[in-house]
Amino acid sequence: MSVLRLAYLGLAIWGAAHPMFHLLPWLAGNGFSPAALIAAWQANGAVAGLFWDLSISALALTLWILAEVSVRRNWSALWAIPATFLIGVSCGLPLYLFLRTRPI
Repeated sequence: MSVLRLAYLGLAIWGAAHPMFHLLPWLAGNGFSPAALIAAWQANGAVAGLFWDLSISALALTLWILAEVSVRRNWSALWAIPATFLIGVSCGLPLYLFLRTRPI
C-alpha cells in the first residue's frame, strides 16, 4: 500500500475518531435528542455557519462520488456516502480518496 493511501486511511480514521471525542460527551449529557442537536447547531452564527459549510460540502462530496462511481464502476467507493452523513466530511472525504486510489 502506498504512503498516500496510508495517509488517506489515517485521515479517515482520525476524521471518525476525533469528532466523536466531542460528540459522545455531549450525547452523554443531553441524550440522543434530535431536537437538542438541531438547537445546538443553531446556537450562534459561528456554529450555524459551520453547520451549513459542512452540509454543503457533504452534498458536493456525495455528487462527486456518485458521478465518479457511475463512470469508474468502483462500487466500494459508495461506502464513503454513509460515512459522510453518519460520521462527517472529515471521515467521508479521506475514506473516498482511500477507496478511489486503490489499485485496479
